[in-house]
Amino acid sequence: MDRRKYLKTLAASTAGVGLLFHACAPGQKKESAVLAPKPFTIDRTTAELEREQKLQAETFFDEHEMKTIAILADIIIPKDEVSGSASEASVPDFIEFIVKDMPDYQIPLRGGIKWLDVQCLKRFNTDFASCSHEQQIEMVDEIAYPEKAKPECKQGVAFFNTMRDLTATGFYTTRMGIADLGYIGNKPNQWDGVPKEVLDQYGLKYDDRTLEISVKFDS
Repeated sequence: MDRRKYLKTLAASTAGVGLLFHACAPGQKKESAVLAPKPFTIDRTTAELEREQKLQAETFFDEHEMKTIAILADIIIPKDEVSGSASEASVPDFIEFIVKDMPDYQIPLRGGIKWLDVQCLKRFNTDFASCSHEQQIEMVDEIAYPEKAKPECKQGVAFFNTMRDLTATGFYTTRMGIADLGYIGNKPNQWDGVPKEVLDQYGLKYDDRTLEISVKFDS
């Protein structure tokens, strides 16, 4: 399955949009290094700016956890001929900010990383980040498809679902991600006047000298 194609569908779905809206709920305005390298100060209260600066200064994930998050994010959205990978779009930094801004994510993500490491230790005798790429993909395939996952992988499935949602949200709210989707927004175009076939349909024509419309009356 093309994971990148799947993630594009996810990002455009109500689930992806819902997560983005939840992360930006009224009264909880948020910015991350991914969304804005510099603090966005327009229409922000002093308290909001102070809170953001405080969160930016804090650290939740340790080095090993951040490495694991980066690997998983790049498995979910790898680099291709269209754009860079999730880590190149600073998605791990986005996730680090989100867990500080929304603490309910902390235990599920930290616990999920520990679960992943334990499974890899049992299977490959090393933690997930130290596994080969092939081993990492083998492990991810066990938890990436809920309908096919074994019952004993239930915790891993929940963890990967959360990682996938956060990765998609982080990536597709960056300049790189928006370009990857091909979204160009509203752009001005050139007005060349009413098409000739429409003018002909209503018996009208442009006078090239005055740009006035002359009406043909049926006799």
